[in-house]
Amino acid sequence: MKWDIFCNVVDNFGDIGVTWRLARQLVAEHGQSVRLWVDEPAVFAPLCPQADPEADSQWQQGVEIRHWRQDWQPAEAADVVIEAFACQLPGAYLDAMAARPEKPTWLNLEYLSAEDWVAGCHGLPSFQANGLQKAFYFPGFIEGTGGLLRESGLLERRQAFLTDPDARRAFLEELGVELDDDALLISLFAYENAALAGWLDVLAAGDRPVQLLVPVGRVLADLAKWLGEEKLTAGARFSRGKLAIQVLPFVSQDDYDRILWCCDFNAVRGEDSFVRAQWAGKPLLWHIYQQEEDAHWDKLEAFLVLYCAELSPAASAALTEGWRAWNRGEGMGEAWNGLLAQWPEVSLHADNWCRQQAARTDLATGLVQICTKPL
Repeated sequence: MKWDIFCNVVDNFGDIGVTWRLARQLVAEHGQSVRLWVDEPAVFAPLCPQADPEADSQWQQGVEIRHWRQDWQPAEAADVVIEAFACQLPGAYLDAMAARPEKPTWLNLEYLSAEDWVAGCHGLPSFQANGLQKAFYFPGFIEGTGGLLRESGLLERRQAFLTDPDARRAFLEELGVELDDDALLISLFAYENAALAGWLDVLAAGDRPVQLLVPVGRVLADLAKWLGEEKLTAGARFSRGKLAIQVLPFVSQDDYDRILWCCDFNAVRGEDSFVRAQWAGKPLLWHIYQQEEDAHWDKLEAFLVLYCAELSPAASAALTEGWRAWNRGEGMGEAWNGLLAQWPEVSLHADNWCRQQAARTDLATGLVQICTKPL
């Protein structure tokens, strides 16, 4: 089947990160023909270093990447049309969809959420004025939702990588990281966050050495402020007490996965890196994207309820407070010490959660299934 996936890059890399992973998997594992329409190819390019940010059309890893311009040019409608995260399809393309003798399967791929209402809305049809029918597809963590993006054999590749100490060390050395075997290795990918300084203070004053790997991103401004530096760039290194900090370049999605696998703890943001950190099977800290009227707090709390359900009261309280402190922008230092006290249980739980989620149908497979057997 032919697929068209439309992505409007709203902010940062989350939307394009999800759709690019989905497009690649549909081609590589399901033999689908996929066009990925992106309104800002320059944002896509860092995720795929081989890509040309100026090209109107290009092929990358079997996916046709098209520049979705405001001055839309006629294009044949595909068999399956995915509007990612409620982006608005071009009017002329909607006309092309309606004109097809065999109407396309039209899906609105929604944002990930653990809220209770998601399962009830997953798959609901929406009849359109032009005679087409659109359905809502919700990723999720429980039965009755659309699952999570997960490539075939992902956990097996992660395990093979981690059980080969030479492979782990060689990968980190390629990034310029000299691994300290005694240190706690942490990755930090976050939005601007006032809680960062308190956390760094505690890491620097702790008993155990910590190596902090910070890919280039929005949190660098807060990190620079704490360090007393004007600006930070890839390759920069600093030491404060027990804390060693290194700024990493922006890497491809596959390499970012490996960074998450290498680390003992991962601070992530948005949706794409949030899911990938779960597949790493390590303790994580989620900086959720802030929404109007604080709607993001409902999503954060809903996930915590689900994720912490099998933890002891003490471990659940420690992890919950850490996530809340990080997202409210204060109290992270004290919360971190509380989390360290529950580390063995929290670490084991992260791996168990990963395996539980991996037992469910992945998002791409679910999408292919419903296109042959409608929701």
